[in-house]
Order: sequence, then structure tokens, then C-alpha cells
Amino acid sequence: MDIDDLRTFVEVADAGGVSAAARRLGVSKSIVSRRLFRLEAELGVQLLARTTRGAALTEAGAAFRDHAARVGAEIDAARETIQPTGDLTGRLRVAIPLTFGPTHLAPVLAELARRHPKLHIHSSYSDRFVDLIAEGFDCAIRVGHLQDSNLVVRRVGVIHGKFLASPAYVEAHGAPEAPDEIASHQALMQGTEAWQFMDGDKTITVNPQGRYKADNGIALAAAAAAGLGVAWLPDCVTDAYVASGALVPIMTRYPPPSAGVYVIRPPGQHPSRKVRVLTELLIECLVEDPRLAAVER
Repeated sequence: MDIDDLRTFVEVADAGGVSAAARRLGVSKSIVSRRLFRLEAELGVQLLARTTRGAALTEAGAAFRDHAARVGAEIDAARETIQPTGDLTGRLRVAIPLTFGPTHLAPVLAELARRHPKLHIHSSYSDRFVDLIAEGFDCAIRVGHLQDSNLVVRRVGVIHGKFLASPAYVEAHGAPEAPDEIASHQALMQGTEAWQFMDGDKTITVNPQGRYKADNGIALAAAAAAGLGVAWLPDCVTDAYVASGALVPIMTRYPPPSAGVYVIRPPGQHPSRKVRVLTELLIECLVEDPRLAAVER
């Protein structure tokens, strides 16, 4: 039984169709279909029911899927046992934030590819929180304050931010000076998140309100520069705005707490060597950025 056939079946089962699985695997749909046909022929059962919307697991496919996934994981673990060093091989699929990723994380992935020419890296840039398991990612890099989950987290850096507004907004509406004054201002937010302020060692949490929302920090910085409200944004997004005078820091007596840069992976006993190497390279590279106080190893 071919291990690639097993991996392909798991990808199709998790992605819900041949086309989505082909994109994840970086191969053509015809290759995916051929592998599925070969696996079903060898087993003598139908694993997937093809529909106009994709593919659904049959009863036999549902029973076989977890076994196939475990076999793939065991093969990876066995390979790492006998090849603990040297070039990485196979595929690494990683989800990266769009706001922070192209400028700070893409160079790290490029360096990983340079060091390991046999490794295939598939990166997806988006500010939405992807479902690592359902969407077939090996790991994700996330920035901010994480909610509790069953995912495994490793912090690789610290990122700092500010509360800001444009000079025009401050002139027209004034600048809030204390956390309880935020309620009377237009807040620029990603969703319905709470804002936190540091008063010495004490953390104050406020739920701001605003009419302008975006799921991207760069878009929020542009809105703030246009005078639409006040924003809480990372320095790496707003440094140029502050330097030009388009945005000014506010609430400096009550700064936001620092946020983290994290590598997130699905639960499991041990991370794959690919994820471990990426994590260590992130720590190595982020420590060189003066805007990111990377953590110790």
C-alpha cells in the first residue's frame, strides 16, 4: 500500500473534495483521483462517494480515515527517528497572518526553504483564524492574545503596540486620557474584541464600540490615519505612520500589554521535525528585529 495514496485519501477526506485536496497537496486533480482509485482498488471497497459538491466519506471510508492518518503520522515519526538531522523533506503547510506575515515572516520561510532545498513549503496568508485540523495545516503563526484551546502553543516572540489616532481626529474629538473615556470615542476594531490597558501592574479591560471594523491591521491603520477613530495596533504596522505624523500616540499613561507571536499546531505527542525547525528559526530571526523582543530558547 502506497503511503502517498494514504496521505492523499486523508487530505480528500478532510478537505471534502478532490479539488481542495489537490490545492493542499500542490498536485493536479488527476494525480489525486488516480491515487484514490488505486487505493480503493487495492482495498476492494469504496472509500469516498463523489458528489457535485465534492466527496463524502462512505461508511468504510469513515472507519478507514483515522487508521490512514495514524499510519502517515507513524511513518513521519519513524523517518525522524532514523533521520534526526539533515535536510527536511516532504511538505510543510503553514497559515500566516496577512497583516504581519509578508513583512516579518515571509523572509523566515524563504530562509527555511533555502536551508532545506528538499522541503516543499505551502504558505497561506490570511488574518482569519484557520481551522488547522479541518484545513490541513501543519501549523499556524498567530499574533496577539490567544484564547484557550486544545491546540499546542509555543511563543517565539513578543510584539508591542500603541493606542493611536490622527491629529485631525484629536483636534475634532479630543484624545481619551483614561480607559473609561474610550466609550465616548469611535474605536477601530477587528471585531468585538476587548481592549486592555496597563495601569502599573494592574490590567484594565474595556469593551469599546465603533462603526468601522476590518479583519486586517493595515486597513485599520489606514482608517485611523483618515480620522475615523482611535485604534490599538502593533508598532510594526504603525511605525511609518507615526514617523510621518499621520498618527499620534494617545493614552500613553495606560499602554496596552505586549502581545505574543506564537506557533500553533494541532494536538499530538510530539511536533514534527519540520514544525520544530521552523519554530527555532523564527526565534533565531525574530530576535534580530528591534521591534520584536524575541523570547529565550
